[in-house]
Amino acid sequence: MALDKEQILTLVNQGLEEDEALFLIDIQISGNNNINVIIDGDRDLSITDCVNMSRAIEHNLDREIEDFSLEVASCGATEPLKFPRQFKKNIGRKLAVESQNETIEATLTAATDQDIELKWSAREPKPVGKGKHKVEKEAKIAYENIDKAQVIINFNK
Repeated sequence: MALDKEQILTLVNQGLEEDEALFLIDIQISGNNNINVIIDGDRDLSITDCVNMSRAIEHNLDREIEDFSLEVASCGATEPLKFPRQFKKNIGRKLAVESQNETIEATLTAATDQDIELKWSAREPKPVGKGKHKVEKEAKIAYENIDKAQVIINFNK
């Protein structure tokens, strides 16, 4: 008998009630009862956050009835952003945003529950004469128009 995803979701939601700064990104259950739970937070997550979530789930399941393995992890730095709360957490950081077959590398300046605002510099041809000049650009993109968004990690700082 396989574990029920709804049961696991209920246990995760109960665990999330303990800390309102945390939220669920994904739950996956394989055929051999490997449970993978990915969480994120409005603040940086600690190992303690993952341990507490693991305990909230594990203590409410019975290995005697159904054996399972459980992994609770934080959303990785290289994972795409999926939810408005993740965007809000990353205001001020540089993102690569794919939207309508175009990729923009820009600084996230604002995030609401409906859209994000980006700001970046671009070199464009001068309106008069030869050469290019630097232009500051801004865009507001609704979440439904974002195909993929990732934080650009800068290791040179």
